[in-house]
Amino acid sequence: MKTFVIKKFDELSGREVYEILKARSAVFTMEQNIHYMDMDDVDYRSVHFAEVDDDGHVIAYLRMFAAEEAESVNVGRVLVLERGQGNGRELVNLAIDYATQKGYRYIFCNAQKQTVAFYERCGFETISEEFIEAGIPHVRMRKELV
Repeated sequence: MKTFVIKKFDELSGREVYEILKARSAVFTMEQNIHYMDMDDVDYRSVHFAEVDDDGHVIAYLRMFAAEEAESVNVGRVLVLERGQGNGRELVNLAIDYATQKGYRYIFCNAQKQTVAFYERCGFETISEEFIEAGIPHVRMRKELV
């Protein structure tokens, strides 16, 4: 059985923080070979969304934080450990619903080029030229919230 965790940083338990950081390390450091300081101060001002299994292990994760644009939020550090089961889309849709309920007008993300089709299926549109972030091609994407 899967459970969703939606919490601000200070509400997360030590175990939840550990499992989130372990999942981020597994995907971004080990799998994608990205070597940069993953733990940044943005975590402190983010709402963390995680899908966890019965043992509390993260299956999918993202964080949401205020964007520079008015009435907008960003999602980042989006990952899925159990792929092909709809977990990523389910979690992104949960974040979209959360942002909509909070009254935000737009939700943004810096999407890795290889994930653009995924975000398009979630209703995002590309709004920038390609750029390099952490050594990987990205584009800025946006979804208008109703």
